[in-house]
Amino acid sequence: MITLSLAEIAEVVGGRMHDIPDASAEVTGPVVRDSREAGPGSLFVAFVGERVDGHDFAAQVVEAGAVAVLGSRPVGVPAIVVDDVQAALGALARHVVRRLGTTLVALTGSAGKTSTKDLIAQVLRRKAPTVFTPGSMNNEVGLPLTALTATDETKFLVLEMGARGIGHIRYLCELTPPKIGVVLNVGSAHIGEFGGREQIAQAKGELVEALPPAEEGGAAILNADDPLVRAMASRTKAKVILFGESGEADVRAENVRLTDTGQPSFSLHTPSGASDVTMRLYGEHHVSNALAAAAVAHELGMSADEIATALSEAGSLSRWRMEVTERPDGVTVVNDAYNANPESMKAALRALVAMGKGRRTWAVLGKMAELGDEALAEHDAVGRLAVRLNVSKLVAVGGREAQWLQLGAYNEGSWGEESVHVSDAQAAVDLLRSELRPGDVVLVKASRSVGLESVATALLETGAEGEVAAR
Repeated sequence: MITLSLAEIAEVVGGRMHDIPDASAEVTGPVVRDSREAGPGSLFVAFVGERVDGHDFAAQVVEAGAVAVLGSRPVGVPAIVVDDVQAALGALARHVVRRLGTTLVALTGSAGKTSTKDLIAQVLRRKAPTVFTPGSMNNEVGLPLTALTATDETKFLVLEMGARGIGHIRYLCELTPPKIGVVLNVGSAHIGEFGGREQIAQAKGELVEALPPAEEGGAAILNADDPLVRAMASRTKAKVILFGESGEADVRAENVRLTDTGQPSFSLHTPSGASDVTMRLYGEHHVSNALAAAAVAHELGMSADEIATALSEAGSLSRWRMEVTERPDGVTVVNDAYNANPESMKAALRALVAMGKGRRTWAVLGKMAELGDEALAEHDAVGRLAVRLNVSKLVAVGGREAQWLQLGAYNEGSWGEESVHVSDAQAAVDLLRSELRPGDVVLVKASRSVGLESVATALLETGAEGEVAAR
């Protein structure tokens, strides 16, 4: 964070100083909410959670070097006390962002936010110092904490914005006003919470509504291939740039294909030129993500060749998203267990099939959460798709939704042991331990709440004789 005195911080957040011997003492380090991350010059933000009260760690963080605590009550060590810690954190982030004057790029969408954010950051940091959201810290706490890591040297700030309902993205944009906004897609993720795709589109479109007008440099990067996203052009005064495979897209992909290893390759076309891209990431769904990143980079002055080189060299920065690891015996494990929705599940299955040409393929799948009334139909559709794609083995893990995955496969024509339902992750590990053969490719994917990453972890723990060791 930029250097601020405790007196300045108290004024910005409307707080009261307690037990502070020197109001001119400066915060020169990071703003943290985890006491283990506190260090010299830091500011510790004390939240009261369901299980842990951050105020209880006040003395510990000051001993570790924190200058003060930002909390809701006095704690016997230097503290700035406010009525609402979350609101104070947001106010501090807004102050720092406005003072820095960095170019802020915000993105949202039903699927692919984190992967696209990672791509945008990897492309832009070739041009200038870039700060971006770590992992999926995209809510009312994670976003301001990320913004506060920016310094005087930061040229670009790339922030992922999530939403659980109408008004959430509008609030995040008030904390960190974006200059460039990217909307990736409107899909089925969280449809149960929102109540329908139109409501999701309404919420996601709050991002483009928050952008400055075109004459002030505002730019809305919209997916030309998604009608609900493309329609958001009418909701903004910013310049509109379309990306996608549509011929009408300003930044588009042509000649899209997957390599024999399942990595996307395409010709990137921008208003300033064209260049070829072959990505290190896995799955055709990354083409759309790459085009979004390319549109941002083009708007910020990078050439087609520069963008293509950066996209071709970009890797995965966030865990459990199409992580591909090959065991010593040749079994390939694809850990995509961070989250799942119908769109990402189908894309992962297609990537699995592309990677597994001439090899046995396993899809170890679990529940896709928060789909509301569409849940059973969507699980049925994924099971059917696995059969249509000729996935060798489907292992559906868990309760009712997993049963519908397996039933969908059965009704589509799965027979014998091509699809099976197991009760939990350990049962899946036991099955795979007994049946995997060298050269097999295994995809593991479900919503985060299912915890199927434990299956991928177990598969990669090999014993002395190469057998899978289950945790």
